[in-house]
Amino acid sequence: MGLRRVAARGASALSTWGLRHVFRRPAANFPGKAALLIDPHIIAGLKPLLRKGSAVVCGTNGKTTVNNLVADALEHAGSTVVCNRTGANLDSGIATALLHGKEADWGVFECDELWAAKVLPQLAPDYLLLLNLFRDQLDRVGEVSVIQDSLVAALESSPRTVLVYNADDPFCAAVAARVPNKKATFGTGRGEGDGEGDGDGGPPCHTSGGEASPAPFYQMCPMCSGMLAYASRRYEHLGEYACGLCGFGRPPLDFAAQDISLGAEGLSFEVLAEQGARTRISAAYSGEYMAYNLLAAFALARLLGCPEAAFHGALDAFDPQNGRLQRFSVEGRPVLLNLAKNPTGFNQNLSLILHDTGPVAAAFFVNDKEGDGRDPSWLWDVDFEALARRLESGEQAALPVFAGGIRREDLQTRLRYAGLEAELVDSAEDVLALLAGQSFEGQAYLIANYTALPPVREDLLRLERRDSGRDTGGGASSPRLVKAADRQARQSGTETHPSPRHTEQPPRHTEQPPRHTEQPVRIAHLLPDLLNFYGDGGNVTCLRKHCEWRGIPVEAVSVTQGQALGLLDLADIDIVFIGGGPDREQAFASEQLLGIREKLRAFVEADGVLLAVCGGFQLLGHEQLVGGRPIPGLGLVDMVTTDAGGKAGRLVGDISLQTELSTQPVTGYENHAGRTFLGDGLRPFGRVVSSTGHGNNDTEKIDGVFYRNVLGSYLHGPLLGKNPQVTEALITRALERRGRSANPR
Repeated sequence: MGLRRVAARGASALSTWGLRHVFRRPAANFPGKAALLIDPHIIAGLKPLLRKGSAVVCGTNGKTTVNNLVADALEHAGSTVVCNRTGANLDSGIATALLHGKEADWGVFECDELWAAKVLPQLAPDYLLLLNLFRDQLDRVGEVSVIQDSLVAALESSPRTVLVYNADDPFCAAVAARVPNKKATFGTGRGEGDGEGDGDGGPPCHTSGGEASPAPFYQMCPMCSGMLAYASRRYEHLGEYACGLCGFGRPPLDFAAQDISLGAEGLSFEVLAEQGARTRISAAYSGEYMAYNLLAAFALARLLGCPEAAFHGALDAFDPQNGRLQRFSVEGRPVLLNLAKNPTGFNQNLSLILHDTGPVAAAFFVNDKEGDGRDPSWLWDVDFEALARRLESGEQAALPVFAGGIRREDLQTRLRYAGLEAELVDSAEDVLALLAGQSFEGQAYLIANYTALPPVREDLLRLERRDSGRDTGGGASSPRLVKAADRQARQSGTETHPSPRHTEQPPRHTEQPPRHTEQPVRIAHLLPDLLNFYGDGGNVTCLRKHCEWRGIPVEAVSVTQGQALGLLDLADIDIVFIGGGPDREQAFASEQLLGIREKLRAFVEADGVLLAVCGGFQLLGHEQLVGGRPIPGLGLVDMVTTDAGGKAGRLVGDISLQTELSTQPVTGYENHAGRTFLGDGLRPFGRVVSSTGHGNNDTEKIDGVFYRNVLGSYLHGPLLGKNPQVTEALITRALERRGRSANPR
């Protein structure tokens, strides 16, 4: 052992002691980080401790649950295991687990997808388990293609690693198609019990705000410019898919889950494995995502040589104590806590709530710290409308909803547009106290994103200890309520916080609005099947809801690529919306929209209202930038978008504008690589007034464009959800163009 490695281990041991005994902190990351600074190859140096080998678990959602269950199964089989059970999944967390561990049979480690390229060259694991790939932290990670490239590089650096992947996920399958490593697949088959689904053979896809808004669901083939067709679909983009253009499709399954049964009491399915072997898996968890998690864990455990009996024993005893599907009981009330850190995770948690046939309450906690991603725009891709539909259907007389975390005002706004009035809370204790005050009897579901989860969990643990008489300090004898004055200040928007992150609350409408008798306002959402980034489809939701609140008839339609776009007639359209999308989808959308350029030009010159955000805004000019490549724009506005060049990078962060369309600062979040420059005489949408944010480019401190009734902007949020005065201005302009009154009669 070299001096550098000795020093690295010494630094790790010293920092571990200090964190645990002096600072009373978990030593899950820093000891490994310190060791890696001294010896960058410490993981490779510790690999010989693992006598039989190792496995790495990657994927957007489910890593911790699957990783820990596989480790439990191996231990039930009598093996010794080194595992980063706390979810510290960077190279520092894996190094820490190895430094803290002793010689063992196996190493089982979860790993962040972007860090796999650092870990695999050193660890050279026997298996890499790839669970799924979803949009997650777009401001930090970027598009799914960035994650795919990182995983491909990781696997190329470790050619003997076997890739075990979710074949139902076309993006996992696309990674597999790019690497020569040996592979094994898992996915869902179709058995007699799998009859549920919508028109495409799978369960209904979650929508983000009504019939005109797209689901957060990928449809473009990851290998070409074709569109995927689904014989069956589980949720989001997971299912049995095929591309009619290039032939890419779901590969054969080595581990297939069949006859999946989901219910409030749990789930069960049969696994068909190699040589026709069958086994039944049952667990007291529900949800499609848990079926995938358990199938993945079973497949990896089996490949590692774990007997079926040991896996079933581990599953029966599995009791996550890390906030993932963790159950509590506080003053007799059942509480379920779970992690959700992106739209897919939230939508799957909503499905758990909706499967519960009894009275339920829901509390959501969202932070925007570095580990969460700074941009909360993704909240508009979550199908909170599903909870409102439960109320509307009469299934439940009341459904208390709460919003907590650093971005609780954003949550409250999003929920209000979904038809739910959420009460602002500071903690889990607030939630339970308010439910007790309402005499609500039923299950409470607390859903939190990454950094919001630990304090919620600690709060619930403390409340449980207090109930059992083991908590003798740190609080009153009854749950604490948030001060009424503080809550009222937050709900009225008067609480002090940085202006770029301020969310102007939409009005409450408690009375039935008067109805207009004129023809409805018609909204056309162009290419939501391609341009569906950052929750920007929520802008259509906001336009529709504001019309409804004002008693104005409204119709919103989604105009998809292909024939639907070619048949578009703008004669009766009042408002057009164009969003942004991933590079490949945006380039394809540009080709599609160029085919109706003259229709759009006539609409604009006739003062039709057009809202375009980010990529849609870039597309309005003579030339736009897609993936660093300039392509022709629609030429509706005199402007161009160019490459930043060099190492300038993306313009990312909170931003506030001063604009003539609102008496309040207009706020949002920008995330774009292109630099846009307006022609002479063109007005911007607004001037940047915040200390953060750039707008169109690095120098001018302006954002967007305002030409006739065309509004283009880089602001996500979505723009209209955070800025209701802008929403009202666009609706008023659409009405006045038709000679209609902007006010109810």
